[in-house]
Amino acid sequence: MIVITADQRGSRSSEDLVPAALQQISIIGGDRLPFAPDRNAGDEIQVATEDGRTALEIILHLVRTEEWAVGVGVGGMEEERGTEIRAARGEAFIHARAAVERAKAAPSRFALVGAEPSAAEDAEALIRLLLELRSRRTGPGWEVFDHLAAGESQKDIAARLGISETAVSLRARAAGLRADEAAVPALARVLDRLNGVGRP
Repeated sequence: MIVITADQRGSRSSEDLVPAALQQISIIGGDRLPFAPDRNAGDEIQVATEDGRTALEIILHLVRTEEWAVGVGVGGMEEERGTEIRAARGEAFIHARAAVERAKAAPSRFALVGAEPSAAEDAEALIRLLLELRSRRTGPGWEVFDHLAAGESQKDIAARLGISETAVSLRARAAGLRADEAAVPALARVLDRLNGVGRP
């Protein structure tokens, strides 16, 4: 199981972002979440999934907002108790707790802990590379990214933004969108392997 525990940064001096985050995570995860994401304690949220792509999409969403310290735990889960994530237990949840505490002090605000320490360290390092790439992306770069993610072509984006297709391509290149596009499915597979998907 892949468990994400995220702690809202500066929650004592800002509004409660948990409800909006839970709603967005539910949209991202859909039926790939065995439990509905929920408030864990205070200003924390917790979500679990068996799917590496889903976990990565949630991680990337939360880190992009710059409002969360995100910890990921990968490991076993005890037999399900009820239908709420609060009732679930197991090493994945323990690892997620350790990860979020470490994430609070990490420059990327992200950390990952797994049952196989060396494999977990590799996965964390690779995901942090993508987070570093994204942290350098400008507003115009994110604008192009969001339109492409919505299925628009570069021609459509150029018309929408009132710029040339060449300008759109330059923004995409400066934003590292090709590297991002290639990295996401690769990193999802890394998480799946760490989670034991496909192993005998």
